[in-house]
Parts: sequence; structure tokens; C-alpha cells
Amino acid sequence: MTTIIAPHGGVLKDLIASEKKAEALKTEAMGYVSWDLTERQLWDIEMLLCGAFSPLEGFLGKDDYASVLKDMRLSDGTVWPVPITLDVKEEFAEKLKTGTKIALRDHEGVLIAVMTVGDIWKPDKKAEAELVLGSTDDAHPGVDYLLNRSNPVYIGGKLQGVEMPRHYDFKYLRNTPKDLRDRFKKLGWTRVVAFQTRNPMHRAHQELTFRAAQKSAANLLIHPVVGMTKPGDIDHYSRIRCYEYLIKQYPEQTTMLSLLPLAMRMGGPRECVWHAIIRKNYGCTHFIVGRNHADPGNNKKGEPFYGPFDAQELLGKLQSEIGIEMVAFPEMVFVQEKAEYVPSSEVNKGDTVLNISGTEFRRRLAEGLDIPEWFSYKEVVNELRRTYPPKHKQGFTVFFTGLSGSGKSTVANALMVKLMETGGRRITILDGDMVRKNLSSELGFSREHRDLNIQRIGFVASEITKHGGIAICCPIAPYSKTRNGVRDVVSQSGGFVEVHVSTSVETCEGRDRKGLYAKARAGIIKEFTGISDPYEAPENPEVVIDTKDCSPDEASQRIILKLEQMGYIK
Repeated sequence: MTTIIAPHGGVLKDLIASEKKAEALKTEAMGYVSWDLTERQLWDIEMLLCGAFSPLEGFLGKDDYASVLKDMRLSDGTVWPVPITLDVKEEFAEKLKTGTKIALRDHEGVLIAVMTVGDIWKPDKKAEAELVLGSTDDAHPGVDYLLNRSNPVYIGGKLQGVEMPRHYDFKYLRNTPKDLRDRFKKLGWTRVVAFQTRNPMHRAHQELTFRAAQKSAANLLIHPVVGMTKPGDIDHYSRIRCYEYLIKQYPEQTTMLSLLPLAMRMGGPRECVWHAIIRKNYGCTHFIVGRNHADPGNNKKGEPFYGPFDAQELLGKLQSEIGIEMVAFPEMVFVQEKAEYVPSSEVNKGDTVLNISGTEFRRRLAEGLDIPEWFSYKEVVNELRRTYPPKHKQGFTVFFTGLSGSGKSTVANALMVKLMETGGRRITILDGDMVRKNLSSELGFSREHRDLNIQRIGFVASEITKHGGIAICCPIAPYSKTRNGVRDVVSQSGGFVEVHVSTSVETCEGRDRKGLYAKARAGIIKEFTGISDPYEAPENPEVVIDTKDCSPDEASQRIILKLEQMGYIK
């Protein structure tokens, strides 16, 4: 590890070992226990190794973790608002003790770093969610990840970096903190204001950033997140193509575009402070904060998780201590009479204000509706339309779930025929028995194996959906958490429609041509859904059908009507 001191940003930790030491670590690590980093851990470790998370020298230990949760500070008093932890499975943690060295590898097995274990503990994740994110409501994507997706044990310890995670995209825009500091110095940029974004930038964003740069008498760094953002966000490839067009609209030699490999937590005020510290490490002197910074949306009651200016308020209290100046901005709106964007605080009585929310923009994009040029450049809109065509041109998945004998396969086949009559997309049906035979023949019926079977179905369905086809899935899929995981995966590529075939166990048992229910009641078949193993009914499926009360034709027609209502077919 080296410590770099530079005029831009102060002390910077660089955790990558020298070339000679890295080669030695590769040899030594062959004898170490290995952990394959999850997607979020891989983004975190990249930020740690390059110094973007300075002053951290690894994943937090127990004392620092507790201090961050309670006081937004490391145990030495340094401001740090978000815990950076390595979560692992219990069976892996049982192999470890203080001083153990772990080989941390990417999904291809490449050694990224060696970690020396300092602490091992099982955290109270609900307390962490409440303290850091302000809620335990898993409608918050950060809470959902923490409570439902992360592993139960944390390990802390210092890192020795072997090599940075590999990226093959937009290499010319990927800069470490040291890279950017050096570029700023070479260009003579002594004042740099950073703009954080995870969305496409439109005219309002351009006007906001231009005014912020003028207000702070600084050059502008557009620094979009290209790691994990909010589920459902537009992919970074499309966004970067849009940014590259937009940056040409700024005055020459005033603005720079660089990518930030960050896994966001959508943590509102705390996340804003975190983002400011990161930009300080990248050599920036100022940081733009608008309304609803790093906002996750609304909770299950429809209420916002954070106030619109909570982030500005918290960073305002800490900016001097951190060493970066906040440039606070209200919402930018288009005033028709002036034909320009102005801060909402400068709107006069009688002005005609035009505005399109992010939700409304996505709706217009999905439905192929007009997007006015006062809102966005046509080149940006065209780029987004190229990647995100209207719903009726997208692929989608219809995911049936219900008990054995409920009529899932019969209705699914009727639906497939009706969709084939319409034409326009290729259709694949993934029946539970067919998948068991061809894709999951080695799996049993334990919960772990059932989950794996559904995950495989979800993966195949997401690929079909991504390529514009229709996937019709009809497994039992008894567990809500696994079904929700499939929804998340498929929804990144297109539409997802869950159909709960709610036929009762009594009706299903009465139809049992294979004698499965009888065998289950006799104990011959173990872990049989609805008898000896639970079925968790969906809470909010798009369609609910009881085949006791309707024919396959009627049931499939109801689904067709729902697909039309949602815009996936015309």
C-alpha cells in the first residue's frame, strides 16, 4: 500500500501491491481459502483498491462498523457515513479466524486481492438498515439488498490488491482518483465541481450543471455511476452514449466526462455525504447537490423515504470538515414565456411552468409517445429509443405460479396458442416438468434445489425477453423470495407478468391423475408443496385465476387483456 499526497483531494490510499509483491501474492494465495466476490463486493473492492474510499484500507472491522452506524464516523473520528463490509455465508465464516488470509476472486476466478481477517461477526441487519438507511421497509432497494440478499456474516480486514477488476467497456473514460488528479493538475483545473448522476441527462441537467460551474467558478466533472444503481434504471451503456453527445453542448475545455464504478445504496442524506467524500478523493473541490439526491422513491405506504432537501441539509453541516464545498441547487423547470430553464425558486407569478418527471419520461419512452425538444435533445431521445423500444416491441415473460394440478400448464398452452395466432414475436414455453427433464435433471426437491431450478428458469426467461421474445413459464415456484428474484432479473430486460393460478389444494387433489397428492399424504413423497411443504401465495400478482371457475380459454383471454392493458401487445 502507498499513500499519495496531492494538492487535489489530500491524502489518497492506494492498496494495489507493487508488481513484484503482486506476483508473490498470486503464488501464496494458491494455499489460501478463496471467496468469490459478489457483484456489489466487486464494485466495493475496486473503489477500495484505487483509493476512492480513502481513508479505508479494507473492509470495515467491527469497531469501525459500529461507529459508522451510530455516529457516521470511523472509530478514529473521521467522517464516514456508509458501512463498507464483506458479507459471507456462515459455512465459509466457520473456516476463518483472526489472521486468516483470504484470496478474494472475481466470478472468473481471477485473484483481485488478499485480505487478512481482523474481525468476524454476525450483524443486526435491521438495526443497520434503520440507522444507515432510515427504514426497514424493503421497498427501499438498499434495505431489500441488506435484509433479503446479503450474506449473514461480516468479516473485516485490510486488503493487499493484486489487480483491479477488469473492464472492457469505455476504457478511455475509466479513471482512478490518481488519474483524475493528475489530469486536473496538467490542465490547470484548480477548482472542479462534480455532478453525480445515475440517469440520462436532459436539458434541465445541462442547465443545472452549467449554472453550478458558473456559480462556483469551477470546471465541471460529469461523473456518472456505472456500478450498481437502482433496479430498473437505464443501463450504463445507453446512458454513456447519451452523455457523450451531451458533453459536446458545453463550452470547449470546460467539462470532462469520467465514469464512477460505485455500487450505490440509494441512501439519501448519508449517501450524499459519502458521494462528496468520494469526489474529494477524486480531486474535486465542489459537489453539486440537487433535490432528492440518491433517492430510492417511496415506501410501501406511498410516502417518500427522505425529504427532498435532507441530503443538502446533512452535507451542509459536514462539508467544511470533509473539505469539499457543496453547490446546492433547487429543481430546474422550463418557463414557457422565457423559453429557458430556471431554478424553481426564480419562477415568477403567472409564469407557465413545464416539467416532465422521470417517471413520466419513462412512461412516454415505454409507450412511444412524443418527448418535446425543450425537455431533451432529440439525439439523446433517439439513443434511448434505440435501446428501449415501446412496450409493444419489447420482449416479456408471463410467469405462472400455483400448486401442482392447478391448471398452470393447460392455461399456459392456451395462452401460447392465442399469442401465436397474433404473431410478431417468437414464443418459448418453459413448463415445470420439461425444465426438470432438460435443464435441471440432477436436482432434487429440497428448498435449495427448488430455488436453483426457478433461478435457472428465470435466467432462460430473461435471455428470451432480452432478445425480444416471449417466455411463458409455468413451474410451481412456491417461494415468494425466489419469484421476486426472477421478477428482478427479467424486468431488467423487458416485461414481467406474474399469474397466480390460485386453485385450491382440495380442487387440485381432486384432479390428481398422477396420484401425487395421495403419495404425499402417505409420506411416500417428501416435501410436497401444499401438503408437507408450504406454498407462499404472491402478494401482488398482475393476474389471479382460479381454474375451478373458468375454462382455459377464459383464463388465457384474461391474460391477453392484461397484456394489452399493460401495453405489451396491440
